[in-house]
Amino acid sequence: MSQKKKPSVLLRAGEDRRVRAGHPWVFSNEILMDAETRALPPGTLAVLRAPGGEALGLVTFNPHSLIAARVLTTNPEASVDALFLGRRLAQAVALRDRLIGVPYYRLIHAEADGLPGVIVDRFGDALVVQVNTAGMEALTPVLLEALEAELSPRIIVLKNDSPVRELEGLKRDVSVAKGDASGTVELIENDTRFVADLSVGQKTGWFYDQRDNRRFVAGLAAGGRVLDVYSYSGGFGVLAAKQGARSVVCVDRSQPALDAAKAAASLNGAAETMSFQKSDAFDALEAQQARSFEVVICDPPAFVKSRKDLKSGAQGYRKLVRLAAPAVARGGFLFVASCSHLVDPPLFAEQVRRGLRDAERSGRILLSSGAALDHPVHPALPESAYLKALTLQLD
Repeated sequence: MSQKKKPSVLLRAGEDRRVRAGHPWVFSNEILMDAETRALPPGTLAVLRAPGGEALGLVTFNPHSLIAARVLTTNPEASVDALFLGRRLAQAVALRDRLIGVPYYRLIHAEADGLPGVIVDRFGDALVVQVNTAGMEALTPVLLEALEAELSPRIIVLKNDSPVRELEGLKRDVSVAKGDASGTVELIENDTRFVADLSVGQKTGWFYDQRDNRRFVAGLAAGGRVLDVYSYSGGFGVLAAKQGARSVVCVDRSQPALDAAKAAASLNGAAETMSFQKSDAFDALEAQQARSFEVVICDPPAFVKSRKDLKSGAQGYRKLVRLAAPAVARGGFLFVASCSHLVDPPLFAEQVRRGLRDAERSGRILLSSGAALDHPVHPALPESAYLKALTLQLD
């Protein structure tokens, strides 16, 4: 059966260089937006053409978005069906199984895995899917078919509540595509058991991106006192306790997050080592006695969510370090992270340096790190390496 002819999207004169170089995005001002192109429904699968008419590949197209076209494949004749998506999924599964070894990981990381705008986190036989573009929204039934064929999951949650969906003209909602997602599920990270709420928890219910950083910091905590601020479900704190920390204090303003951390502490025999405090992070840090912890962990949510907030938000990291550094014992360790993609590594490092100066503490950076290996980066999108973390020893 012949395929239905796909509409074409034509690049303006001189605007094909980035796509030919491998960039997966095309901005609206790079496209010849005639009346016919503007009339295409958001999410249309289209052939991207150079100014001379040469087909450069297949894109998902949204005339109302700043990122108007996202490249799915450089083969303009490809059939984008469950088999097509299934090949991308199989490749991603094989990579994660090799890197992680247990079925608890970021399975699909958007453009880096060839599925622009799609996030899939795996929790054993449960999947949480986030679809953030109109193009992949239109392909969601095909994506679900491919996930079923590849993994036969027991649960699939569509966690489509990200604010970025509004930039694509999409509604925000959460639904269950398969199974019963009520309650919590268990996951394993760094040989440690945790719990996650896939429907109600933040983002997909767990932050796999800090897996490697948690393991490194836990290795510094043996025999020491640990303060885990913005602890969420205990990924840092519970692992530190399991690795031999003398005591661990978890601070978060979310009671459900603290309840999940308490459950993880019990699952791992660490309940007696740990305590939990519902509090604003800055208030909790200000209340700490000076130099009372060998390890202080600060893994906040994004302080900067838009460019207009960059200056004031970036200064939040300076304040965070100014308040956290005094609590670190001499020779102890401070871990601080930023998941704000608008805050680049030099700006983040500068705010950390200023915070240390404000606190009148000195030290050295031991490790500058990013997201775990199951969060790959597309070579043409270095800005998608959103997570930055510094581990310091303080004098």
